[in-house]
Amino acid sequence: MILKAQNITKRFPGVTALKDVSFDLQEGEIHALCGENGAGKSTLIKLLSGIHPHGSYEGSFEVSGVEAKFSTIKDAETAGIAVIYQELALVEEMTVAENIFLGREPRRWGAFIDWPRMHQEAQALLQRFKVDLDPAAPVRTLGVGQKQLVEIIKALAKNSKILILDEPTAALAEHEVLILLDILRDLRQRGIASIYISHKLDEVFGISDRITVLRDGSTVGTKNATETSKAEVIRQMVGREIGDLFPRRSTQPGEVILRADSLTAADDETGRARLQNISFELRAGEVLGIGGLMGAGRTELLMHLFGAWGRHVSGSVELKGSPLSGLTPETIIQRGLVLASEDRRRYGLHLEQSIGFNLSLSSLSSITRGGFIQRNAEVRRNQDIFSSLRVKATGLESVVGKLSGGNQQKVVLGKALLTEPSVIMLDEPTRGIDVGAKLEIYEIINQLTAAGKAVILVSSELPELIGMSDRILMLNEGRIGGSFTRSEATQEKLMAAAMGHAG
Repeated sequence: MILKAQNITKRFPGVTALKDVSFDLQEGEIHALCGENGAGKSTLIKLLSGIHPHGSYEGSFEVSGVEAKFSTIKDAETAGIAVIYQELALVEEMTVAENIFLGREPRRWGAFIDWPRMHQEAQALLQRFKVDLDPAAPVRTLGVGQKQLVEIIKALAKNSKILILDEPTAALAEHEVLILLDILRDLRQRGIASIYISHKLDEVFGISDRITVLRDGSTVGTKNATETSKAEVIRQMVGREIGDLFPRRSTQPGEVILRADSLTAADDETGRARLQNISFELRAGEVLGIGGLMGAGRTELLMHLFGAWGRHVSGSVELKGSPLSGLTPETIIQRGLVLASEDRRRYGLHLEQSIGFNLSLSSLSSITRGGFIQRNAEVRRNQDIFSSLRVKATGLESVVGKLSGGNQQKVVLGKALLTEPSVIMLDEPTRGIDVGAKLEIYEIINQLTAAGKAVILVSSELPELIGMSDRILMLNEGRIGGSFTRSEATQEKLMAAAMGHAG
């Protein structure tokens, strides 16, 4: 046994994040850690990595049989523990080699960086773990999946014995996921242990030896992956049976609210047409799903409709019969169309501010009189949306950056809903959140369409598109590769359309 956590309890003001949690990791094991957002996974990682120091919690950790009393991240690294977070910690302007050895650069004569040796050692590491990257390439030129691999090599260069991977595939394309999982299997053969945190149960069961489930800060149980099932893990995570993972309640579509006709739009910087000849209609009470491979133009389409990306080249977009092209996002919100961005931490939230501050941002005009915000009215309506979305926090003054991913996503949705839109565009609304939080998002979608709102749902997960959409458009290199009703759609047909092979 290389790592052992015994009776770990961690308290914050007003909340107990971990309650008597026990967990262990064996050498050369891939141990999955599952649980809803807010279950305590992130807190446990922060204890293991030295972010929350020894003495700030009850219980004990042992690494290789020795009690661990980490005061800093450096202490944890020295003990052989490396954490790879979903938000990567790389310096974009530095090269692959410079990032791998950042802070530990090989020196010549004590004072000068030995550049040739650094590149040789970086190349040796990349070859050892079968990663085909140029050590001299600037990190900014790499894709997300390649950056993830650089993070792993960086951790392994420190002779880490334990890797902790937090949602490592959330932003990866399918082929990049396969590469990452192969590397983890190779590391397992080399005796390196991994704690694998993911909401994607297909990956969990495909890669892990054992699975531990946390719920509400407590350990529910640990089982060998071969001795349990997805249904059982989901039941343990949420404390209830989930018979229908995609509970779409269809409504009778109403009038056309949003229409695009032969829309073509170009990238502002390159001038290249990224969206070409896009046509669709969206009706009241309907969910229009949009899928496609990475780079197909899904996010660009939503951002362009929202007035935040691209130069209009030709075609038209109408909202309730009025043209949208050329308007600013502020005006488009006032017209009744709103976007919940894919990157909630970058574009959707002010992480250092409170829930109430974030909820109000897109709809300040509705609570402003004579240039002043009506504080009582703001608090009343924010409290209403806070309660209806069941945000798990002590109150509106809680800092958004300290919420779990699922609760951050609810704040993003709440901010959008307070603009009282007719059309809500959701770009990857369930990325990086757990099964229970996903169901709550799906229920919000049902409530919106039942109220006559129209929803555009962009998702990388084909089961989600099929399960929650009334109609689906698949994009292929900026064009519509195929259009399907819910009854027509299968994963095979959608993937063929995304690859330009719709028959």
